[in-house]
Amino acid sequence: MKLPPCAAALAAAFLLAYVTGASGMSAAQAADASALPSVNMEAAVKAAQIDPRRADDTLTPGAKASVLLVEQALRDRHLLDAKWVDGYFGTTTVAAFAKFQKSLGFTGLAANGLPGETSLTKLGAGRFTVTHIIRPGARVSAGDVVVDTRTRSMLAEAKRLLGRDLVLLQGSYNPGGDPTSAGTHDGGGVVDISVDGMDSATRTAVVRALRRVGFAAWVRSPDQADWPWHIHAAAINDTDLSSQAQHQIGDYYLGLNGLAGRGPDDGPKVPIRTWEEYERR
Repeated sequence: MKLPPCAAALAAAFLLAYVTGASGMSAAQAADASALPSVNMEAAVKAAQIDPRRADDTLTPGAKASVLLVEQALRDRHLLDAKWVDGYFGTTTVAAFAKFQKSLGFTGLAANGLPGETSLTKLGAGRFTVTHIIRPGARVSAGDVVVDTRTRSMLAEAKRLLGRDLVLLQGSYNPGGDPTSAGTHDGGGVVDISVDGMDSATRTAVVRALRRVGFAAWVRSPDQADWPWHIHAAAINDTDLSSQAQHQIGDYYLGLNGLAGRGPDDGPKVPIRTWEEYERR
């Protein structure tokens, strides 16, 4: 039903009053914010993982508008040459965003080149708002290892789908903990899972469940490297990812196995989605 003009005006006024009252913003500030374009953080972070791994300049679907806004802001801060403002979140844009994060005083994982909530919001001040915000959450214990709360929630849902527990061999935030991991566990969002007692079908079922909830996941065997049988999983769009884990996720989207040789994906075929996309399904 279409509201009469007077009723529509009253409804708009009520909504503005509610928003400004709840947030503490003045009406003018709220009006200014509503007039700004928005950056979809989920889309921008996804592009920052995939685009640097592409062999061409194909844009990540659904990310161009958000990436352009980020690149324009980086350009205007003299961190990115104008020729790279193209909607493609490649290595040059990742490096420029990392420079911006460092200019804010961030170090380590907070300056990994993936747009985090704080850095993206600061970059967009007066230029754009940020929607579809991703929060890895605090670091928490999961058995004998450490993960972030987002990863813990993803693992809990995978366990629910499987109807069985999963034993973690290695968690996240473990720099130098296992040299065979090549730095993938240095940041957040990455775990190794025991396959003791699992047959081939069960291992595949576990990988399928992990992929369904938003992990890039693979069965790893001793034939691939100097490691025992296990399942390796990296949480797509976790903004605490190490650069090595970012590359694995980019390769996963491109149909590869996440190893240095960049061979074809050998896991079960599952529609690729993030944890947030899974929750909205």
